[in-house]
Amino acid sequence: MIIVGICGGSGSGKSTFAERIRGGLSCSCEIMRLDCYYFDQGGKPFEERTKVNYDSPKIFDFDEMLADIRLLLDGKPVTRKGYNYAEHRRDDSEELMYPPEVLIIEGIHVFYDDRICDVMNMKLFIKVDSDICLLRRIVRDMNERGRSLESISEQYKATVKPMREKYIERYIDKADVVVMRGGMNEQALKTTISYLKSCVKEQRPAESEKPKAT
Repeated sequence: MIIVGICGGSGSGKSTFAERIRGGLSCSCEIMRLDCYYFDQGGKPFEERTKVNYDSPKIFDFDEMLADIRLLLDGKPVTRKGYNYAEHRRDDSEELMYPPEVLIIEGIHVFYDDRICDVMNMKLFIKVDSDICLLRRIVRDMNERGRSLESISEQYKATVKPMREKYIERYIDKADVVVMRGGMNEQALKTTISYLKSCVKEQRPAESEKPKAT
């Protein structure tokens, strides 16, 4: 299994780039999103849940994500994790994710935990101007998560901007490839897909090594 890590600020185009990579591959490919591995906040009153710093790396369960990655590497399926952003609590499903030929791990802090970085075959950092990221975040949070402009603005000043400056911008030093202009960078996409296709071809058993049908 080939593992690709995609990191970058909120609204940089990580999900878009991940989806486009998957769409350009003919092999099995799954996307594991760090946002689905938030620690569950369901045990707290709703008002307390809204005040949690969801942009800090310490709010993610990296141990659980790593355990799932290791299971997939061992050829075992894992349950798909999920998160309810409106309720600020976990929303896992019973659906199983089976080991793919290519696993894409994406999120704002996927380069934070060295144990997870160590299992990645390729690390991509999506670099986009912070103003563009903010505008994209506003549109996403208002349309998809039902949030007000005021709450988005307050969160950006309180946690998003400080965490970006403290952590996310520094992850670029861990990347193998820096993708400029976000998820719609066509040349970076073609190069990444071409590289992954060659990796998949190399890891597949040669025709002579395949067991013969009886």
